[in-house]
Amino acid sequence: MTLRLDDVGLDVLHLQKRLNELGANPRLLPDGQFGEVTERAVRAFQQRAGLVVDGVAGPKTMAALSGHSTSRLLGQRDLQRAADRLGVPLASVMALNAVESRGEGFAANGRPVILFERHVMHERLQVNGLSEAEADALAARHPGLVSRRPGGYVGDTAEHQRLANARLLHDTAALESASWGLFQVMGYHWQALGYDTTQDFTERMARHEAEHLEAFVRFIEADPALHKALKGRKWAEFARRYNGPAYARNLYDVKLARAFEQFSDALQAAA
Repeated sequence: MTLRLDDVGLDVLHLQKRLNELGANPRLLPDGQFGEVTERAVRAFQQRAGLVVDGVAGPKTMAALSGHSTSRLLGQRDLQRAADRLGVPLASVMALNAVESRGEGFAANGRPVILFERHVMHERLQVNGLSEAEADALAARHPGLVSRRPGGYVGDTAEHQRLANARLLHDTAALESASWGLFQVMGYHWQALGYDTTQDFTERMARHEAEHLEAFVRFIEADPALHKALKGRKWAEFARRYNGPAYARNLYDVKLARAFEQFSDALQAAA
């Protein structure tokens, strides 16, 4: 469930009551209308809980309101540190987090969100010393894990079982063949991003969403053209370089521009 400005209904009413129970100041009028006062109360709660302060009551905020731990979740301070390091406004990094991230970096089983790519496994097996014929032989025996073509996805936590099975074939190639965390950075980027080993990268992805952001920041820093596009707020260029040619069809550049403006206005109003 995600509630935001201008939403109405019973869920908003419950949100307002819960915020009041947790000390909203000023107290909210529980009227089921998500107005600016409710948005400010959500921001104040997010600040206290150490979350990203965006005024949107999404799954993480809802979980925190219910008393669940936020110890491994991304916070506003993490975004500010990333913005300072990249030399861009905080609103830029908040826009990237809102548009380019998965929203949640850990699955229900507590493991980092992943997507295992069997066609990448076919490639990485060869990078890690197997011949093309050997990779094809594994593909014939394990088509769900190794293939020349994408696919075979099962989604959610079951992707970890695919990864576990692939690791039995070749540990490093399997870890390199999954995308990891909030920003779904591919494991095979580990060396270009300055990690010691594939295992070092994946172990860090299991620690905290701040590590997911760290990998994303390193990815941007490693691509001067991508970094330059972000600094210049050339959203179409950034989206093209990060998301590929499908960026326009998915409106990533439009979403980034809108999110930047919204966060800029909100941060200015809160200053």
